[in-house]
Amino acid sequence: MKNIFTLFAILLWSSIAFGQQKEAAENLVNEGVAFHDKGDYESALATYDKALALDKDNLLALAEKALTLSAQNKLEEAITCCQLAIAKHPDDEDLKYVYSTCADAYDGLKQIDKALAVYEEGIKKFPDFYQIHFNKGIALAGVKRYDEAILSFQKSVTLNPKHPGSHNALARLLSEKKRIPSLMAYCRFFVLEPESQRAKENLAGMQNLLKGNIEKTGKNSITINIDSEMLADTVKNGKVTENSFSTIDMILSMDAALDYDKKNKKKTEVQLFQRKFETVCAYMEEMQKDNFGFYWEYYAPYFIEMKERNLTETFSYIAFATSEDPSVKKWLKGHPKELEAFYTWSKNYSWK
Repeated sequence: MKNIFTLFAILLWSSIAFGQQKEAAENLVNEGVAFHDKGDYESALATYDKALALDKDNLLALAEKALTLSAQNKLEEAITCCQLAIAKHPDDEDLKYVYSTCADAYDGLKQIDKALAVYEEGIKKFPDFYQIHFNKGIALAGVKRYDEAILSFQKSVTLNPKHPGSHNALARLLSEKKRIPSLMAYCRFFVLEPESQRAKENLAGMQNLLKGNIEKTGKNSITINIDSEMLADTVKNGKVTENSFSTIDMILSMDAALDYDKKNKKKTEVQLFQRKFETVCAYMEEMQKDNFGFYWEYYAPYFIEMKERNLTETFSYIAFATSEDPSVKKWLKGHPKELEAFYTWSKNYSWK
């Protein structure tokens, strides 16, 4: 009996000691993360190694060490660290971040096939983790496999509608051939990230998107240039094709030409945008039942409902938050209730 109690005491002590080591290791990892965030990567790595000395193969320490190694462009070392984490913790939920780091490192080494293989392995294990789909899209876009990249970004926005980077990526990739889907992706981005440098760049991109095919060719004449690529998705075998917005695209072009009408001369860029945006929303609502595809089913209902709730004016000022027009900042500062109502609606919107 005494031997049994002795064995029990030893096991209990070992369990307590291990728990204390694990806790101490994780405290060290937190210190390492603080060093990393300050850009002191060498101190971060030294701290992670101390954590691993206390708790060998600690997943958190391995994951953070791999991130810091990647930040230092020590990509092969980062991959080795990730591979160890994957081998030691095959069923851990936090491994999803490690798969992403590992694949990103392969991508950084220009080993796209290995990167995609790791992304696919991670997606198979963690299909609902938006970040790995997004990072896969970035890798695919980097080697100009744009159609595949777009599918990855569609998946990431579906899994996480609040991720601005995914909407940003879609907006930019779609801008050449899919003006209305690109416009919707830009607009959703502005809701999530209205005042960053990226938002300022995207505002310019969206403005070019709206005005790109309109040219004032004389004192009283306007030329509308219709790109055949914009019309390529209209019909096939007499039937409307997936994600066809050609009719709305043409309507938007005609509406954009009204910006040059003398009755609109004194209107601000925000007011001109709001008119065009409401036109797009109105026609999407009218044509929704006869069309299909990701952009019709994912983005269009959000903007249709926004118009139905009379929130387009507030949204227009949000979208132009980075403009140089002082009236925009004045409006945003003077309408807190409208902004609160808009964001309350948007936050509670049920994405399909």
